[in-house]
Amino acid sequence: MINAMTTKKKKPLVYGLVAIVAVVVGAWLFFKPSKISQHTPLADTAAQAHAELSGKIRFVPGAAQLAMLQTQTIPLSPVPISDQLSARIAYDDDVTARISVSFSGRIIELKAAPGDAVKAGQVLAVIDSPDFGAAFADLNKARSDEKRKQLAVKRAKDLVPGEAISTRDWEVVQAEYAQAQAETARAEQRIKNLNPYGLKINGQQVLLASPMDGVVTERTATPALEVSPSLNAPLFVVTNPKRLWLNVDLPESLLSKVKLGGEVAIQSDAYPDQSFMSKIIQLGQTINPNTRRATILARVDNPDGKLLPEMFVRASVLQANGQGVRVPNQALIIRGLYTYVFIETEPGEFTLRQVKPITRGVDFSYVGEGLTGSERIVTKGALMLEAEFLASLGDKQ
Repeated sequence: MINAMTTKKKKPLVYGLVAIVAVVVGAWLFFKPSKISQHTPLADTAAQAHAELSGKIRFVPGAAQLAMLQTQTIPLSPVPISDQLSARIAYDDDVTARISVSFSGRIIELKAAPGDAVKAGQVLAVIDSPDFGAAFADLNKARSDEKRKQLAVKRAKDLVPGEAISTRDWEVVQAEYAQAQAETARAEQRIKNLNPYGLKINGQQVLLASPMDGVVTERTATPALEVSPSLNAPLFVVTNPKRLWLNVDLPESLLSKVKLGGEVAIQSDAYPDQSFMSKIIQLGQTINPNTRRATILARVDNPDGKLLPEMFVRASVLQANGQGVRVPNQALIIRGLYTYVFIETEPGEFTLRQVKPITRGVDFSYVGEGLTGSERIVTKGALMLEAEFLASLGDKQ
């Protein structure tokens, strides 16, 4: 009986000793020096990662992954001096006519609509103007009075040698003739002021014509519209749509990098895959105190008519020297300190190549080292291709 009780008292003591030994052994295994010395230096890890991301990946013809990829050959182009800037397309005022009137009247016929191509001298609208009716009536009256007084001068002149007319009457006749001439000149000048551009006039109907070749882009004229010089908007806008201006808001810190004749690349949401070029023709002369920016003016050649006035676009002022490949950011693979792109070497075969960006933008980056401008770069699906590439590396290991 006594021995059984003694055995029961010793069991808890044994269990406690076993637990203490287990804790000590575990702590020694966890903190032993050999465990700490097995960590790989950071530099070696980066080098191993860089070494792993090299090689090729190939897909069999018709693979589903190929349908998700898009490749493009992107040539070398000048590098911008900064990120893309806000800009606006505008009419080229050198080839734009905003047609208004200098008289009062009413439109009785419209002969041109927005989008119509017109020639210089082509009639845009017919306007009935009482101003011209009154002006021509005054002119005809003045000319008639002038002619009558001219005859009176001739008759009086014949009477002067025989003293059949007094000197005073002779002077009066000459003065009245001079007044008639002045009145005729005034009436003629009034018509010139009403018609400074030499529009054709039939009675009191004025033929409003285009002063230049171009396209009607805006028209506020409507049938029976009462017109006058006080109208806020022009009746017609005729312009050459193949020439436009670009207004760029340039930060004052970049003014020293911009020169007359420099090139500006334009990107539009309407044509995301196309770039348009323009040339700087005027530098900003003042700084906007609110935005601290100056407006520079560039001329845009628009042969296809894709760009339209008042479009908001993004502009990149290009450096005079240096070139790079403009790559979409979605095509770049960034692994630590290194940047890569996938190059299609053969149909279905892609090579991962290290590159060095020159500048980075919101949507695009310019790459210098690593690309020559002749490669077919994977511009869409690069992340999917990276996943397939890393998976293939894992299978090889």
